[in-house]
Amino acid sequence: TQLREEGREKTLTGSHVSLTTGSQETSCFPECRDLIGSGRDRKPNALVQVAVIDPREQYLVSHACTEIVEGSRDPLFLTGVTFPPEYPASPETLVKLTVYDVRDKARDNSSFLGSATFSVSDLLRSKDDQLTLNLRSSDGVLAVGTVLVSRVNMGEMEEGDMDHITADVQQAQKVRTCVCVYESRSPPDVSASTNAFFKNPVCKVYKFQTVDSKWMLVREQMEECTLSFSIPRQLLHLYIQEDMRRIQELRDLGELSPHWDNLRKEVIGRYGQVIAAYQETLAELNKITGPSFKPSCSKAQRYLEFIPINLHTQRMRVTCPRQTDAFYDVITVGAPAAHFQGFKGGGLQRLLSRHEAEKKSTAYQCIYYSPEHTAKAQEVLHSVGHLQPLISGLADQLLQAAQQHSMSGLREALKTLAGKTEQFVHALKDELVKSALLALHAAQPGYVTKNQNQTLPGHQDSPVAPLKRQDSIPCHKEYDEEEWDRVWADVAKSLNCVIAMVDKLQEQEPINNNQEQLIPKQVLADVITSHNPEGDWREQLCPLVVRLKECVAEVVVRARRAMTFVLLQEAACSIPQGLFLKQRRDVVFSQALAALACGFVMRLYAGMEDKGFLKQLHQVGLVAQFESLLSTYSEEIGMLEDMEVGISDLHRVAFKITQAKTDNPCDLQPVVIGRRDHYTVEVPLPRLAFQTLPHEIKEGKALQVYPVLFNVGINEQQTIADRFGDISLQERINQRNFEILDSYYKSLSLPCFQTQTDLKDLLGTLGQNVVTKKRKNVEILWLAGTICRRLNGIRFTSCKSAKDRTSMSVTLEQCALLRDEHQETQLWGRVCQWDSDPEAACSVAENKPASRHFYPIALLLVSSHLLVVWLILSLVFLLAKYQ
Repeated sequence: TQLREEGREKTLTGSHVSLTTGSQETSCFPECRDLIGSGRDRKPNALVQVAVIDPREQYLVSHACTEIVEGSRDPLFLTGVTFPPEYPASPETLVKLTVYDVRDKARDNSSFLGSATFSVSDLLRSKDDQLTLNLRSSDGVLAVGTVLVSRVNMGEMEEGDMDHITADVQQAQKVRTCVCVYESRSPPDVSASTNAFFKNPVCKVYKFQTVDSKWMLVREQMEECTLSFSIPRQLLHLYIQEDMRRIQELRDLGELSPHWDNLRKEVIGRYGQVIAAYQETLAELNKITGPSFKPSCSKAQRYLEFIPINLHTQRMRVTCPRQTDAFYDVITVGAPAAHFQGFKGGGLQRLLSRHEAEKKSTAYQCIYYSPEHTAKAQEVLHSVGHLQPLISGLADQLLQAAQQHSMSGLREALKTLAGKTEQFVHALKDELVKSALLALHAAQPGYVTKNQNQTLPGHQDSPVAPLKRQDSIPCHKEYDEEEWDRVWADVAKSLNCVIAMVDKLQEQEPINNNQEQLIPKQVLADVITSHNPEGDWREQLCPLVVRLKECVAEVVVRARRAMTFVLLQEAACSIPQGLFLKQRRDVVFSQALAALACGFVMRLYAGMEDKGFLKQLHQVGLVAQFESLLSTYSEEIGMLEDMEVGISDLHRVAFKITQAKTDNPCDLQPVVIGRRDHYTVEVPLPRLAFQTLPHEIKEGKALQVYPVLFNVGINEQQTIADRFGDISLQERINQRNFEILDSYYKSLSLPCFQTQTDLKDLLGTLGQNVVTKKRKNVEILWLAGTICRRLNGIRFTSCKSAKDRTSMSVTLEQCALLRDEHQETQLWGRVCQWDSDPEAACSVAENKPASRHFYPIALLLVSSHLLVVWLILSLVFLLAKYQ
């Protein structure tokens, strides 16, 4: 990831090259024989560098290199060599292998041992899929030693295909990989549809020997996801539309007294600034071309703040003889946080709590509404805006059925209309609406209270004295509450009139049916024409239906104005800090939703053939487990507080599967609809794939996702927090999200989960670990990840930038899966340091010695004074370094 951020090709240590021949991918594994080190009687530390010569371009491109095999004259390399899919390998393509003796890795000191060149056609025509080449020196003279290249087809390896590969297993060196997360028991859909989301793949292939002396191939592929930019662009567009609607709703409040009108103007001005900033950001994002991810070096750029950091998908494919291939996926992404805005004042969780307390304690010139009331106001606005057009459409259907004299259609339309109207009335049956109407009435010009002079002209526009903050919703007894009750009750009365008329028409239906059985059709038509004209039913229902629609419209106008006034108070009390926090929350949510959409799409395509997974998807939903490695120290506390709110806000997201218009990649892109209180992500599928889905999903059922976040800091900064700081934030996050995960498991009623007794035991162990006081308890992450895979969930791994700590975490999980699922034990002992000492593992990954600033404690224990001095100096050093 770090190398790809620089935007140019570089040698990738531990990488490989892939050969694409026809529709098959061929992996080649080099090994050397009879090498002689650069020093006398010294065995070389061999490394093979791979370069490619494209015959069309006629220049050498450094492509990849193997791992280092230390102290061996006959090294066997576990790293495969392949051309990536985007590299057009032809039979004339030349591959140059250069062998080096690495003397000192730290100083990059190596000696040239020899090189060999072959073409792709040579390998394809080789006997037994092997090619033996003599090494030559720089002047073309034969050097001592040979290189052997072996070819194996991924996915077609039989038990005897690799019998010719012989080597000492003890030579196997540790190979780093970026890995796994959930297991797909059936091969994922690898059709061209996935090319609409995943771009620029980078592949690696390795071979390992299992405990039963068989060989397996491990292929991993990292790709960029186009949703990194497309989802934030759509969200910005929705943010702009929603804020513009809010401005129009504020203007529709009508005439207000000077005090409230000034507040409205100030709020509209602030909304205008936010809209202008979002439009500018959207315009800049639309200009961006090139890579489909944001590198960590750009995390503080203003125009990229809505884009997630280093969002990549990684798939590991394990091929063993006579076994079905296994697939493991993971989404790696930087912590969703407002890096551009910084973390001096903390993150969202702290800022929101502090802001809410300030609203209560400061004397604002507005009415205070609690966050619950604000959320309720948004819900009412959404409900009335959604239900009014439905009621109007159903009323028209009722009239159409009446015109056609279709009693069955009339009953069906009436049943649906009654249900939606009752839902509409129930949404407005709340004291908040009535109280907000009273407050709005008091904010209008000419409002006269009981304490004011009764001789004051009722229509005189006199300024109202500045209002003090009120801790509760006001209740003005002088306002005529019967007016709202009458308007609200008229909706139910109008509906009852419509129902009564339909019942009256239905009473005539049996008579008409009996007449129809006795009277010929032509005679019956004449009777209907003369005595029961075609328009009778419609003419009788039409006035009642029109009255119902008018009552609904009047209620909507009043309720919308009342709820808009509530939101005006919330915005006015929050100026300017509240809108800044809303912008910050928009930024964090955009990053989190882009990652979630990427994971959902990848998981959906991987499970298209799994009937149990699809049933779980529409009956219960999926769990999305975010693994965070942020420390609870310095600015990473603010990142974690941002991430906590961003992941929690994903509860407001649902997914819906639709059928794509065409199989064109543009028509397969997910579409985001909705507003801040609830979003729906529509994922189009190709027609053939859509037809295989369960009926419930094809009918458009909303698919729920349950996001959970578990955090365990593992670096040196977490050591400081554990010893001298506060880790209550981490403990609270883990305990709260365990409750969500446990509740999700209890909601599963599918037999395949109820029979897994070990899954319940894992949850019990996780519950014990989240309440246990233990430093760097990485067991929490192990257990949460295992439970997520067992639940067919989506796994995410994050740290500050999704590089060092993230790569170590997914590498460890890959080794665990190879050990547990594929009997691979050679790598396990080399990575167990994470479990015993995560801090030391972090130091190795960052090429820094662990705890190098701590002096020998034993020498300092001779004096308590020296110990105090040592502690002070160590803290000063650490604060200067990390603050």
